[in-house]
Amino acid sequence: MHAFRRPVRAREEINNPSPEILRELAAHETKTTVYGSAGFISKVRNRSAKFTCIVEDGAPLGADQKGMPLEKSKILAEEVHSYLAEKQVIRIDRQMGQHPQFSLHCRLYITSEYARIPLQWQMMLFAPADPENEPDLVSIYVPEWPERVIFCHPEAGVTYILGTDYFGEAKKSFLRMAMYMVKKRGWLGLHAGSKVLRVHDAAGRLRETGFIMFGLSGTGKTTLTMHDHGLRGEEGVAIRQDDVVIMDGRGYCYGTENGFYIKTEGLDESQAVLYRAATSPHAVFENVMVLNDGRVLFDNAELTSNGRGVIRRRDVAGTDDRIDLDKAHRIIFITRRNNIIPPVARLTAEQAAAYFMLGESIETSAGDPSRAGQSKREVGTNPFIVGPEELEGNRLLEILRANPDMECYLLNTGSVGAGPDFAGEKITIAVSTSILKEIARGGITWQTDSDWGYQVPVRVPGLDLSRFVPANYYSPAIYRELVEKLRAERRQWLAKYPGLQPEIVRAIEPPAGSCHKAS
Repeated sequence: MHAFRRPVRAREEINNPSPEILRELAAHETKTTVYGSAGFISKVRNRSAKFTCIVEDGAPLGADQKGMPLEKSKILAEEVHSYLAEKQVIRIDRQMGQHPQFSLHCRLYITSEYARIPLQWQMMLFAPADPENEPDLVSIYVPEWPERVIFCHPEAGVTYILGTDYFGEAKKSFLRMAMYMVKKRGWLGLHAGSKVLRVHDAAGRLRETGFIMFGLSGTGKTTLTMHDHGLRGEEGVAIRQDDVVIMDGRGYCYGTENGFYIKTEGLDESQAVLYRAATSPHAVFENVMVLNDGRVLFDNAELTSNGRGVIRRRDVAGTDDRIDLDKAHRIIFITRRNNIIPPVARLTAEQAAAYFMLGESIETSAGDPSRAGQSKREVGTNPFIVGPEELEGNRLLEILRANPDMECYLLNTGSVGAGPDFAGEKITIAVSTSILKEIARGGITWQTDSDWGYQVPVRVPGLDLSRFVPANYYSPAIYRELVEKLRAERRQWLAKYPGLQPEIVRAIEPPAGSCHKAS
């Protein structure tokens, strides 16, 4: 055991209670829905990124990470353990991953007044082979702590979560530590969903194509990962993961979780797969409006626009008995922008590593509600990276070069053409799912964009692309201004990471032979 990690000695420990007992323990906070599921309201309604630190003890900090001195973390940890010695504490043991090469024993301790949090968390992972074994990862959670602070000691495999009662902190604490562990193996922990599309290609052959999809919370990653694309008969989907996958050097993606953590904003019957699972009696909701008669109002944002639900994997149509992906044949970087980003672009390996590093989108209520709608960048669209971020971009480029059958795409789920008097031509879920389906079929015709060097679609079967050509919405002068403003922002962002391979940095510049030279 690492010297920093200490066993929790509570006044009373409730050891691995069943879901039924957890729901009983959470009854004082439960509002039961018409479906028989449980709804809860938390005080904190989004992740506490500004209050999250990495303990400065062995794990180097990246450019976008905040450190906590080791001595300060030791003092705070000692205070927490002294407090828990007088408390009733719930202990839950679960397993992350199901593959012999990736399987981690995770243990959560939390004060019993907040049983709703382990009720949700135990749904996310698998039952361990032996809960009494020494865990690989530990999170110690005290929601009622008077100060809000989250500090992770990656080398010890332990996280303390204090002063927030938002379930997402428990879920992400283990995923953050797991991604750091595999980073030391030379693998990549990726904030990405995964699925298989089984479609007929242009020659009529039935093929299975593995997809992973990156995206910040609120960009549509889960919606697109869990969509059936309207495929029927021999064709179809197999949904594997919706949040984090672990990729090795061959492009094999190990799954992590057994449940799905969905954003419920705008959820309705048109999203058939998600809606059916969300209306199961086994779902658990956090900060979703539930009326006194049990009706659930997914379209009501009075509590927050970051309403969430935990749903069981078995309740999701299109899942199978696997959580791993044999190969990430197609890698999709989802962004949500509103002016000059096309609905889809095909990337070279170097461009893919650059867009991975850029992690572009707009802020959502899941991250920082006070900045919702503003421009945002996050390396790998992953707020949970530990260590130098450029190592991950460089490693992704190595993997892509070693696996030329892996193709990469940028997918915009926002709008095109937005301006002072126009919100933009909305890129709907139907448009995005059609594009993904045609990527799997190989049915898109491409041409090179003269400003960015990536390829943009000339023809997508079944879609009218004329509505989604960014340059059509602006005068040439305004369009040029928007292009150069975006390029300047991208240069500034990538300059934060001095260890990044130079070909990744060059990938955002105008292509060779273009009349738009780098300034």
